[in-house]
Amino acid sequence: MKYLHTMVRVSDLEASLRFYCEGLGLKEVRRMENSAGRFTLVFLAADETPSAEIELTYNWDPEPAYGSSRNFGHLAFRVEDVYAVCARLQAMGYIINRPPRDGHMAFVRSPDLISIELLQEGHLPPQEPWASMPNTGSW
Repeated sequence: MKYLHTMVRVSDLEASLRFYCEGLGLKEVRRMENSAGRFTLVFLAADETPSAEIELTYNWDPEPAYGSSRNFGHLAFRVEDVYAVCARLQAMGYIINRPPRDGHMAFVRSPDLISIELLQEGHLPPQEPWASMPNTGSW
């Protein structure tokens, strides 16, 4: 068996692409527009794991709100510098829900409230402002 992808429904494709591509550093691998089905699929992957993809599904017609997406769980990414990724996301206006106080793990939520776990490759020593930053919201 081979893992292929995880599908995430998104309500604003451009906002989601900004989060996943600019914020997390994923790359768009391919895109499919289906006018008959009135949806767009965008597949994203990380450079280090190009075969493990995220499929963003954007329905052209308005859907009811997807809710908090807590039943989904989360996506997890190993990163080279958890502090740098969190600082970049925070500078872009995203809330770091669970800061990387321990130099190892953080959580942030996508524009569609999908929880994203960021795991440091190895451990970094605790660093401010992250070490004393409280949790915000839920993840």
